[in-house]
Amino acid sequence: MNESRKIHLLVALPSALLLASGQAFAHENQHEAVSTEAVDKTQQLWGLAADPGTADQTITISMSDDMRFSPEKLSVREGETVTFKIRNEGEMMHEFVLGTEETLAEHAALMVKFPGMEHSEPYMVHVPPGETGEVNWTFNKSGHFDFACLIAGHYQSGMVGTIAVEVSDK
Repeated sequence: MNESRKIHLLVALPSALLLASGQAFAHENQHEAVSTEAVDKTQQLWGLAADPGTADQTITISMSDDMRFSPEKLSVREGETVTFKIRNEGEMMHEFVLGTEETLAEHAALMVKFPGMEHSEPYMVHVPPGETGEVNWTFNKSGHFDFACLIAGHYQSGMVGTIAVEVSDK
């Protein structure tokens, strides 16, 4: 085999394996894949990702096709790590994304322009109908933060919620 063909195979083979692995999904068809990668703990305005199994509390949130979360208002303490168990009780894909009002509105506008856009961050989970997803998050800053479903039209229909992070007594 000549050298240029070897190089072509070395470049093409990993790409083909990635596509065949099922890791790349269009947004509306995306299912959660089990990741072996370390959790990205980049500090966000609303906190940082936590490792599974380290939560101080678990909060279950339901999503439905009436474009609502239940509960839609939450309160946690600064410094708490929360496991969000997100249950999709509807018949269409929904997602749960943590952020600020500004970051969520900005991202929602992009989703309207590019509804097939792929995204995956530790502060979001895509949940197919009838399934449950999970987000593990440490709220290391006090303040008021938000969560939403950013699938095109869902955010605009009011599929949003709020989280009050109260100052810790520590």
